[in-house]
Amino acid sequence: MQYRQEYAEPETQFIAAQQPPEPTKKARPRRPRWQKVALITFVVLALLGGGGMIAGGLYFRSINSGIERVDAFDGVPEADRPQVGENAKGAMNIMILGSDSRDPDSESGSRTDTIIVAHLPKDRSSAQLISIPRDTWVSVPKSSSGRGGKDAKINASFAWGGVPLLVQTVEKFTGVRIDHVTIVDFSGFKEIVDALGGITVDVEKGFTTLYALNGSRTFNAGRQKMDGAAALDYARERHAFADGDFARIRHQQQVIKAILDKAASGGTLANPAKLNSFVKAMADAVAVDKKLNLIDLASEMRDLRSGNMTFLTCPVKGTGTMGTESVVLADKEKAAKVFDAVRDDNVPGILSAAK
Repeated sequence: MQYRQEYAEPETQFIAAQQPPEPTKKARPRRPRWQKVALITFVVLALLGGGGMIAGGLYFRSINSGIERVDAFDGVPEADRPQVGENAKGAMNIMILGSDSRDPDSESGSRTDTIIVAHLPKDRSSAQLISIPRDTWVSVPKSSSGRGGKDAKINASFAWGGVPLLVQTVEKFTGVRIDHVTIVDFSGFKEIVDALGGITVDVEKGFTTLYALNGSRTFNAGRQKMDGAAALDYARERHAFADGDFARIRHQQQVIKAILDKAASGGTLANPAKLNSFVKAMADAVAVDKKLNLIDLASEMRDLRSGNMTFLTCPVKGTGTMGTESVVLADKEKAAKVFDAVRDDNVPGILSAAK
């Protein structure tokens, strides 16, 4: 993946009560993509621990050294950053971003579709992944170039100051110190699933997609195998359901768990060719901050599987209007309880506060 700070502005909404438009007066064409593919970054770190590390050996080390690195914390004022309490020392918080590089020269302003704070407790026995809707109305600090310094949608900070300003904005909103950042290019998703030989998903209710990549696609109820293109269509569809984004969230989580379980099976880890294809597909789709050591982290996460990963969403009150912009309104009181628990490395507290 050739990461550049300028991405095409995404046109689809991620995990919100409704679908508020982007803050623009001119309608933009919609292009299909899977809004939660960024989670695969987190998943692959777990998969390459244990058996994957043994099977990958020196090859994985070469992939690790070749993964693109970004200046995620460049210019972030240390004095303004949250401090880590005694109870949370040893825990880790990774900000996972998803964006699209198919139009890297876009001059319309960058956005990031997916913003997730992934909490790894100090015992590394589980993971809590908290999604922040991209249109959440927050206070954005001023960037080094003078942009920002006002209330706006949280993903506007990425447009105004790239990853460093988004780090500052997320830290200010949550009070949680971000230790590392990973970025996933959506265009690499199909190859990742196909490298696994497809995944099996239990479709809860049959439906026909309305905005699939290559025309409509029909999914019948029941267990079925999906290749990369089908999984992408399944995971991103919202228009076919009465509960819209919430159905899409359920499907995205199904697909993530299916990827994790398939890749963790002996069929992938014990097969050098499949492991090679999977790791290469991941390496092509992922960029990470300069300090993240994937080998060390993968080793720490070797026992992490879908059963001990919890997918959460930052509490919201719904949607509203700020001036001419449709926005997502955070439930600040409930959100504060969630992120207070993250700061304290209190996993039961995170889970109860997010209900």
